[in-house]
Amino acid sequence: MSESLPQRLDRWIARAGFNLVIPVVILLIPWLQELVDQLVFGGRWNLPMTPGGSFLGVLTAPFSHSGFGHLLANSLTFLPLSWLVLLRGRRDYLAVWLGVYATAIPVWLLWPSGSHGLSSVVYGLLGYLLLIGWMEKRPLSLALSVLALVTYAGVLPSLLPIFSPPGVSWIGHLSGFAGGLLAATGVARD
Repeated sequence: MSESLPQRLDRWIARAGFNLVIPVVILLIPWLQELVDQLVFGGRWNLPMTPGGSFLGVLTAPFSHSGFGHLLANSLTFLPLSWLVLLRGRRDYLAVWLGVYATAIPVWLLWPSGSHGLSSVVYGLLGYLLLIGWMEKRPLSLALSVLALVTYAGVLPSLLPIFSPPGVSWIGHLSGFAGGLLAATGVARD
C-alpha cells in the first residue's frame, strides 16, 4: 500500500528539518576551533593544509580560519549553499565534501603555499549547484542552478588569481569548485 500525501509530506518535513541542522552542526566545529584559538592561543593555533605537511591538514583545513571575520564570511555563504544542496539530499551533500577533499589532495601535494577555511567547501557547493541542473535538466536541479548563478555569480572571479586579493588562496577556491563539479558529475541522475 502506498503512502498517502500527508504521510509523504510528514516524512519530507522530518527529513528537511534534519537537513537544516546538518550544516549548523558542521559549523560548530570551526566556531569552537576559532574560539579556542583566540581565547587560549591568541590566534596562533591554525590547522591549515601546508605543503609537505601532514595529510591531517587536508582534513582539518576547512575547519581552520584566520580569525572570526574570515569564519563569519565563510559561514554566511556556507549555510545557504549547504541547504540548497541538501534539498537534493544528503548523498549529494556528502559527495560535495568528498569531491572537495579529493581535489584538495593535489593542491596539498603540489602547491607551494598553505591554505585553510571553509571557502573551498563553499566553492565546492557552488560548483555542484551550477553544474547539476545543466546535467540533469530536471525542474528542481535547474531551479537550484539558476538560483545559485543569480545569487553567487559575483564570487566566481575569485577563482582566478588576478581577481583574488593577496593572501587569499585562489587555488583553494578553484580546487573546491572542481570538487563540486566532480561531485555533480558523480551523482547526476539520468
